[in-house]
Amino acid sequence: MTDKYTQFVSRGIGKDVAKKLGLPQPVVLRRYQPGQALVPGPILVQGSSDGADELAAALLAWDLDVRRHAVPREKLGAIVLVLDELDHAEDLERPVLSAAASLRDLAPNARVVTVSRTPASAPGPASAAARQGIDGLLRSLAKELRAGATANGIMLADGVNTTSPSALGALRFFLSGRSAFVDGQFLTVASGEGQLPADPEKPLAGKVAVVTGAARGIGAAIARTLHRDGATVVVVDIPAAGDHLAAVANSVRGTALQLDISREDAGHRIIEHAVGRHGRLDIVIHNAGITRDKLLANMDQGRWNSVLAVNIAAQLRINDALLASRDFRDSPRIVSVASTSGIAGNRGQTNYAASKGGVIGMVRATAPLLAERHGSINAVAPGFIETEMTARIPFATREVARRLNSLQQGGQPGDVAEAIAFLASDAAGGITGEVLRVCGQNLVGA
Repeated sequence: MTDKYTQFVSRGIGKDVAKKLGLPQPVVLRRYQPGQALVPGPILVQGSSDGADELAAALLAWDLDVRRHAVPREKLGAIVLVLDELDHAEDLERPVLSAAASLRDLAPNARVVTVSRTPASAPGPASAAARQGIDGLLRSLAKELRAGATANGIMLADGVNTTSPSALGALRFFLSGRSAFVDGQFLTVASGEGQLPADPEKPLAGKVAVVTGAARGIGAAIARTLHRDGATVVVVDIPAAGDHLAAVANSVRGTALQLDISREDAGHRIIEHAVGRHGRLDIVIHNAGITRDKLLANMDQGRWNSVLAVNIAAQLRINDALLASRDFRDSPRIVSVASTSGIAGNRGQTNYAASKGGVIGMVRATAPLLAERHGSINAVAPGFIETEMTARIPFATREVARRLNSLQQGGQPGDVAEAIAFLASDAAGGITGEVLRVCGQNLVGA
């Protein structure tokens, strides 16, 4: 669905009117296009550690325009603040205030990315305080940036260096237009697993991916994005959506499987189709989901059970089949679609929020089970996304929901698909058990 307000206030008289009246001033976001420059200007890498030097060298090897010191009034495409050797909260002052001096030089749709260590692995209270302080700092900064700029962070487990495959993969994702609607978020790189693609434009080349709930909306966008990135795609949806499913399969030159994923044998059917038709199975995207909204006081058994059956019970059974299969053992990837409702809650969605919270718990508990086969499982939690479902929300409620994030607009199905495509790639092999919100940084709730 088109956000006409954002288009109106992004230029000319509309921009002037919004400014004079104090209205929200969202801008059209710079979303990824094949062949697009990674960032809209030079990258300033700040930090005095060896990790900062190594990261700057890696970016130079990508033929990017890298600065180690700010040039006054030069428009920057990104600031990368490397804080991997931070030991005390007092140590934040110099690098953070140095970066602050360059914030006014950020170009529209620029990026700020921090690279730091996880608080959980800190050797003591002082170090943990400093590391956790970056969390609050980054999320607050993300709410201060304007003109489509975003701020996100990468946290490294101890022993993982700044140029490990997944650290570089996460950095590339956060710098690029693929992360246009990801703001105020962190990804933890837990290990040195993963591998950067030979061709950044085709990071999924040679992979076979299954996408459930793929007949329309976000699922169809996921299928198209995975295909664009080089994957062979199997699209799955219920028989009633057969015509739409066939159209998506044709558009991605993949195959369609008409299947109710709540069936007991759904996992075996999916494996059988992918391996039988395409010879392998590398990626499974759990996108299928339903809503049956009602206040809990008015909730009935049918609404409750149907949502839990499709949104979480089906995923658990399919994952059991995947984990038991010999055909899902070569660095496999699972990505589940959760929801910000499963994190912050939402009125009238107790059943849906319970199911999506369940997805998050499932992802975290399944991650160790995939580790022995060098696999990963992660979740993406969308916020307000422009879909057929949100288009049915009453106008006033829809407009408020669109503006209640740092980017002051709704996301697109493609924004969710881009995050999923990254987490499904080998470049994210060291990232597992994570929940990445694609919500423009909601201003309320968790």
